[in-house]
Amino acid sequence: MRHFLEIFLALERDLLVGGQAVIEGVMMRTPSAYAIACRKSDGSIIHQSHQAERWTDANRLLSLPIIRGAVTLIQSLAIGIKSIEFSARIFQEEDGSESTGPQGLQNFAIVTSMLFAIIFNVALFIIAPLILTNFIFISIGWADSPPSSTSLWQIIQFYLWQAKPNSWFAFNAVDGFIRITIFLLLIFSMSKMNDVNRIFQYHGAEHKTVFTWEKGKELTIENVMPEARQHPRCGTSFLMVVMLIAIVLFSFVRFESVILNLIARLSIMPLIAGISYEIIRYAARAESSWIFKALTRPGLWLQNITTQEPTKDQIEVAILALKEALKLEPSERQYA
Repeated sequence: MRHFLEIFLALERDLLVGGQAVIEGVMMRTPSAYAIACRKSDGSIIHQSHQAERWTDANRLLSLPIIRGAVTLIQSLAIGIKSIEFSARIFQEEDGSESTGPQGLQNFAIVTSMLFAIIFNVALFIIAPLILTNFIFISIGWADSPPSSTSLWQIIQFYLWQAKPNSWFAFNAVDGFIRITIFLLLIFSMSKMNDVNRIFQYHGAEHKTVFTWEKGKELTIENVMPEARQHPRCGTSFLMVVMLIAIVLFSFVRFESVILNLIARLSIMPLIAGISYEIIRYAARAESSWIFKALTRPGLWLQNITTQEPTKDQIEVAILALKEALKLEPSERQYA
């Protein structure tokens, strides 16, 4: 999910760009297009670019504050999965695997992947923390406990269905702490995988290339290499804001049922995403402000893990992806 949000956080400037790492490559996103570039095992680079106007530009309702954040997140998720699917297909072909089939089947696979990603994240970051927090509060006596005469099955049902903490503020604080802990453990464990480490290198290449573009420098390997690999508008910063906003808004959800709490939390997730988007968007207008620095500092710290120093070959791929995406931008916008 974090990588998908990096395109989501292409906020407003003259011509702001963002992107994400894919399998042995990089996807770069501009306001009207995106391009994917991947290096094959023979050393060549294969790339693909697409027009992709923002959904929020197509309908005035979708461009309203709060709503635009949730809509942009969904579009970014779709583009991110398409980009990963493209990079995966390249290496399937290199391995001699069969193609993914007709276009209709490929689209079905993309939709299925999106649904799986959503379900996985909901289970990991909403359902699991809620149930675990409820279990902790009941176990330590900070919530109503099941009667001693009940059966084991009734006790299990009580833990899964009843939510009556003595303090909803404390309940949501613990719930948020567990959610952030799960996120950090997931990131740390991923960093120990060799294949993921290469993706983190491409992640660093993407950030360095974006920095170079934003400074108005020519996109060359020599100019890109010295740039920082930690970018303040990376999706990790957005995710941390989402988790903090979730703690606040979830505090207003106070049903005495785990299921009702879960349904209510899921229903306000678009609102949480929209508010988080507006906060980052507003703060990004003055990146030197203490507000923006405070919001992005946790994400910058996390990028010490989620980005690694890229090689020149990896930077070459990132540069090509950005150049191909820029080619699809209207000429009057390319160097605004």
